[in-house]
Parts: sequence; structure tokens; C-alpha cells
Amino acid sequence: MKNVQTAKIGIVGAGAMGQGIAQIAAVVGLEVRLMDIDTAASARAITAISAILDKLAAKGKLSPEQAQAALRRIHPENSVGGLADCDLVIEAIVEKLEVKQSLFAQLEEVVRDDAVLASNTSSLSITAIAASCRHPERVAGYHFFNPVPLMKVVEVVRGLRSSDATVDWLASLAAQLGHTAVRCRDMPGFIVNHAGRALITEGLRIVQESVTDEPTVDAIVREQMRFRMGPFELLDLTGLDVSHPVMESIYRQFYDEPRFRPSPVTAIRLAGGMLGRKSGTGFYEYDGGTRVSKSVVAQERTGWEPAAVWVSSRHPEETKRVLELLQALDVKVETGIAPSEDALIIVTPLGEDTTTCAIAESLDATRVVAVDTFFGFDKGLRRVIMPSPATRVDMLARAQALFAIDGVRVSTIRDSGGFVGQRIIASIVNTACEIAQERIATPADIDAAVRLGLGYPLGPLALGDSLGAKRIVAVLKGMADVYGDPRYRTGVWLARRAALGLPLGVAD
Repeated sequence: MKNVQTAKIGIVGAGAMGQGIAQIAAVVGLEVRLMDIDTAASARAITAISAILDKLAAKGKLSPEQAQAALRRIHPENSVGGLADCDLVIEAIVEKLEVKQSLFAQLEEVVRDDAVLASNTSSLSITAIAASCRHPERVAGYHFFNPVPLMKVVEVVRGLRSSDATVDWLASLAAQLGHTAVRCRDMPGFIVNHAGRALITEGLRIVQESVTDEPTVDAIVREQMRFRMGPFELLDLTGLDVSHPVMESIYRQFYDEPRFRPSPVTAIRLAGGMLGRKSGTGFYEYDGGTRVSKSVVAQERTGWEPAAVWVSSRHPEETKRVLELLQALDVKVETGIAPSEDALIIVTPLGEDTTTCAIAESLDATRVVAVDTFFGFDKGLRRVIMPSPATRVDMLARAQALFAIDGVRVSTIRDSGGFVGQRIIASIVNTACEIAQERIATPADIDAAVRLGLGYPLGPLALGDSLGAKRIVAVLKGMADVYGDPRYRTGVWLARRAALGLPLGVAD
């Protein structure tokens, strides 16, 4: 295989992905052959790349000479024959297995035996794509993310017959292109689309249960969990015509694994053409791509008037967080074993619902309100409280006022296992631990792929370590008890490391 620093790159498909790959390759000095069955598409792509390079030059990120030199390195081709001298050919065409297989068969007729063939597929099996190739050892996945120049990560996917040399060469090339290579074996969803299921599917499940509405879920994910965007904002950005089929595909490819179960919420919206930004309406409304619908509706608040407050000690670490906050807010808390007759009763569930907590401690459910202590409870992040179905209106109002004393925004949701944040983060961590357990990728590559590919504040295993593996396990157990759904079963990687006090982000 040729040195990556002087490799000649062929790209089949002049859409957004092919265009982005061509741009980054040309900018770092590589010769590019850009081919599309629609010859006009190649010309349009080069024109678009030219405009982007001019903008980069205007911003001082490239010199005018560098921009022009990069553009000269991209050459349009109108047939696979024009790719004969390429060291690597990357296909970025339609996501249909038979079409990709046909293309690879054509490429094998023209390229050298030592040329690498790579697929930018996000959902199809690399092993299946390479199955009819004469040299399947030189075939691998090379999955970039859109927009390619900005998303600095690429999944290098090893098919069952991909050689070490092929995978190593592609990883080296990724570094040349300024991207981080994360290696994984051929499994549905690879790393990012696999690990990213939980944010979406759990968010949908929460709304399907009418725990709260979409804007509130998004606000909690952004302002409490500190993610860049919530699941419904992400679905609108991607488009349900893309997201829902991927959800169904991964669910089916894992033979109906409950953790990946899609939701009829998106199926119905897809059928109705409510795709997101691209259609002007989705979970939010858009005008010219700009969101115009309101965010979370502000809840009426009353001022805190000193009253009796009692905090459950069922979960000592969570209780400590509440007591420290209330002490800082100068709120007196009852210290008795049981609450007085008119006290607001605060519970701190881990995965459980408020009802379960009240029954477990024989508390007066009409006065019980749960508070989520999992994320930066004392750091000014959005707080989430949850009454039981029996909680009195005056007690709920008292809890709302209590946790808003310092001006922090408070969201009130219906009784549910795991609030919003707990169940989403526990599902994210649990899924990532399963990827590590199955050795689809190393813990380090899982965290890098998700952080760079999805923009999470930390990789999922690092998130689990920062929040505490034992707490994550407790949340999953609580949800499993409430719902009886196998989607919340704790994976063995997570369970063993939590029990042994080992970090999640270190391979064994």
C-alpha cells in the first residue's frame, strides 16, 4: 500500500459526504478523483467546494494560494475507469447493499490489487458489502460524519475478512486528514449510531408515557445533563425520514433487542410528513429553517414561605446532596425518624418512581415529592421534581417554591421511573458498556467516537465514571423494578465493574 501522505484518493458519490471527503483530502495535499453517475453532480460539487475554500481563505484559515492549490487537486471523473490509478476508493453512494456490491465489483475490475476499497456506509454490513469481492481483505468501512470538515472523527470498520494492513492504513490516513480514527468491528450501528440510540429511544419513551412534553425533555437534557441538544431537537435536525428507518434497522439487526426498541411516536409523524426542519414542521415549527415554536412553557411559581420539610434517608448519598443544598438556602429541615403531620416529604429516588418510594417507607403519599439529585443538583442546573399521583396541590406548590428559592429553574414532571435525566444517562452508559463487553470497540474508542461524533460533554463511559457506576446500576435496577422491561437490565460489563469498584473506561 502506498504511503498515506502521497495517496491518490478516488471518491464515488458527489453528494454532501463525497464532497466533504474530497475537500479535506485536497486541503491536506492529496490528489482526488471525484466520480458520480450524474456527471453534472461532480461539477456542482467542485463548484461548491470552491466556494467553501474561498470562504476559508477569506477567514484566514487558508491562504488564497492554498485554496486554489487544493481546488486544482480535485478532478471530476465520469466512470469508474477514471479511478484505475487510485490507492484508495471511497464509496459514498445510496444506502442499498446490492448497489454498493455492484460498484465494488466494478472497481475490482479496474483498480490495482493493492488498492484499498472503503465504504462510507452508516448502517450496512461491511462484511456483506465485501462478500462478493475477490479481495475482501482490502475492503473496510470508513464512516465519516456530516459535515465532514467539521466532524473530526471517522469510524474505521473491520469486516470479518478485512486485513490488519487495510485497517491500519485507513487509520493512518485519517490522521493525515486531520480526523480521529476510531476502530470497531462490523456490527449494526458500528459505534456512534449504536451508542447514540439511548438518547433518542429513551426520550421518545418518556414522551410516549406522557411523563412530560418534548420541549421539557430537551430543556432537561441541555440544562441539567449539559448536552448540546435534546433528543427532539436532534430528531428535527436529522429528519425523521433518516432517523426512524435507522432506529428500525438497528432494532431489527439486533433481533429485536429491547434496548433499541423504536417508538410509534416517530412512526406516526413520519407517516404524516412531519420530518423536522426540512419539512417545516416536526416536534417544533420552523420558518425557513429557523425554529419559531416556543420552548418550555414557564410554570407558575409562588415564593417560599418557611414550612416544615422532611427528607428521606433511604439513599444516603442523595439525601446528603439535598440537605447540603437546603442548608445553603437557609431552609430548616426536620431531623426526626418520621415526618411531622404537616411536613413536605422529600424523597430522592434512583430509578424508582415517587409512588414506590412512598410505599417502601410507609410515607403519606399526599405529601411526597421526589427530586432528582443526579446532575449538579447544587450547581445551578435545572432541577426536576416529581409528585406522586396522590400528592396534594399545596404540597407540590411548596416543593416548587422550595427548590426555586435561589432562582434556579424547576421542571415538574409526572410520576415515572428514573425521572428524565437518570433514565436517559443510565441507558446511554449501559449501552456503551455492552459495546465494550462485546468488544465491538475499545473503551477509549467508544468514548472518543461518541464525544466527537455526537457532541456529548464526555464519552458515555467517562460519564458513567463521573456520575458513579454504582449509582448508574441503582438507577437501572430501580427502573427495571418499576417497569419490568428488559430494556433496563444491567449489562455485565457495568455490573461487574460497579461491584468491583473498577472504572468503566478501562479495558480488561
